[in-house]
Amino acid sequence: MSAALGVLASFLSIALVWPQVWLSCRHRRTLGMSPTGTWLAVALNHCWLTFGVLTGDPAQIVTNTVVGAANTALLLALLVTQPRLRARGVLLRTASGALCLVAFATGSAAVVVVLGADPAALAGPLGATASLVGAAACLPQPLSLLRDRAQDVSGLSPARWVLGAGACAAWTAYGIALGQPAVWLSAAVGLAAAGVVCGVLLGPWVRLAPVGRGVLAAA
Repeated sequence: MSAALGVLASFLSIALVWPQVWLSCRHRRTLGMSPTGTWLAVALNHCWLTFGVLTGDPAQIVTNTVVGAANTALLLALLVTQPRLRARGVLLRTASGALCLVAFATGSAAVVVVLGADPAALAGPLGATASLVGAAACLPQPLSLLRDRAQDVSGLSPARWVLGAGACAAWTAYGIALGQPAVWLSAAVGLAAAGVVCGVLLGPWVRLAPVGRGVLAAA
């Protein structure tokens, strides 16, 4: 059962990012995307990839390698299409947490490779950190949408968030099946956040800007 859940979670996680990649990288539409959330998505992929290597979990390794590349492309698209996000002050505010997380994950891997430390001993703190940060990283996007219901969300793909809800549900079940609280706690918070975003994007009260009227069709 856990193997099947891992395959399902990996498939959904890999699939969910591509509607957003198509919208943002192909059509250069990034309005509504949270810069903090996008930076943290890249950092978390790096963190969970390292966790997967330390624990020998192929589902984590494959998923976060592919999705990490896609999220990196989304981050680049966001920075290219919105130059104000490249300002030093904005980068300090939006990217600092993500860079600290990358440094922590890289340092954990280096301790294993260079000093020969027990991978399992470092995987625990790394997974716990990724879980806590992952839960926090789920919040900027839904909070941004709830604070301003009238904002232009033409850069957000509804399909990405529907698939995201399914992926989080699968990861929650996978983490519970394997007894990995770091995995299922983070995924459960992500499921709640994805539900809020889906409700905002798909709800009848959403006001899309003229350029965003084809979002559902494009997604």
